[in-house]
Amino acid sequence: MTREQPGAPESATYVYAVCRRLDPAALSGLTGLAAGFPVRTLPLGSLTAVVQHVPAAEFTEDAWQQRLSDRAELERCARAHHEVVTAAAAFGPTVPLALATLYRGDERAQQALGADRDRFAAALARIEGHAEWGVKVSLPATASESPQSAPSAPPRNGGGAGRAYLERKRGLHQAREQHHDRALRTAEDIDAALSRLATATRRLRPHTQEMTGERHRLQVLNAAYLVTTVRERELLEAVELLRRRTGAEVEVSGPWVPYSFAGEV
Repeated sequence: MTREQPGAPESATYVYAVCRRLDPAALSGLTGLAAGFPVRTLPLGSLTAVVQHVPAAEFTEDAWQQRLSDRAELERCARAHHEVVTAAAAFGPTVPLALATLYRGDERAQQALGADRDRFAAALARIEGHAEWGVKVSLPATASESPQSAPSAPPRNGGGAGRAYLERKRGLHQAREQHHDRALRTAEDIDAALSRLATATRRLRPHTQEMTGERHRLQVLNAAYLVTTVRERELLEAVELLRRRTGAEVEVSGPWVPYSFAGEV
């Protein structure tokens, strides 16, 4: 990603994506990140960039840092960015660029993006006819110790009781480890089954319980799969079968623009 802080110009060029030939009418009516400036195409030789003029003073590095610290504003920008990328992708393979990809003007954008034309072309060929599907797998977290299962403190003068207490405590520890191992094996089995249907896969960091807000469930797999359109139904059928076979909660989302597989440029 190339991010440049606009200097003197009154407007900067914001870049959403790079694709092949695109009818500008496909972008009609999109607001993008800056109302009053049309979302448009910018030629890059045999390729096309999807861009928009934005007020330079409102899209400086400092302004972006403020947006990143404002959850509502960040979400608005991300949604606007994604809406434009999705509109372009409806007409053919599209390489989305990262949020806040800015240049000092159209000419500078053409120079910088044109220098990566071969990489863009390779990425477009790689994702053509594909979509990204996200899969998250969760299982019950290790059950917290109930009053009945938790070992009570041993009597002060009870040697046998003390040994029993330590044995129960050791047993609970082993049960937690076994539960965790089974959960990881389930995640690996599900990933292996879905990977066989995908052209490419990407393992992402699972969300913690603090992030999900689900104290009683543990996310053991967070992955993205690049799947051809002709295998999408097969993927969904495999997910349903895996749900029944493993008892895991398997959340599937898609089809998405292949953000995870387009490659960063």
